[in-house]
Amino acid sequence: MSKKPTVLFVCVHNAGRSQMAAGFMEHHGDGRVEVLSAGSAPKESINPVAVEAMLEKGIDIANRKPKVLTNESVQASDVVITMGCGDACPFYPGKRYEDWALEDPAGQNLEFVRRVRDDIEARVKQLLSEIL
Repeated sequence: MSKKPTVLFVCVHNAGRSQMAAGFMEHHGDGRVEVLSAGSAPKESINPVAVEAMLEKGIDIANRKPKVLTNESVQASDVVITMGCGDACPFYPGKRYEDWALEDPAGQNLEFVRRVRDDIEARVKQLLSEIL
């Protein structure tokens, strides 16, 4: 029996993009994927506009806490998705790495964050179809 694939979403603050991606992966993955998220320089709390945008999709990320990126979380993952953290993400051979060029929703209005959210959702669905 093969274990569930583990996907790690990484952005700088772990407050917007990576949290939205993790929320979508948990929602659409329906228990078939282990989901982790982290930031190279995590903020104190989740971006409230990202929370609002996700609630519009019926996904509540309000109680999540930004976490610092560790080597262990990268090593534990099969797929590592980075979102603008560049060289801050450690590299290990044998893992699938993808960098999603997504605009940073920090400090942006709801309209802007919705566009980023919808882009993330489409990418998450595509990734799911590839790893499952």
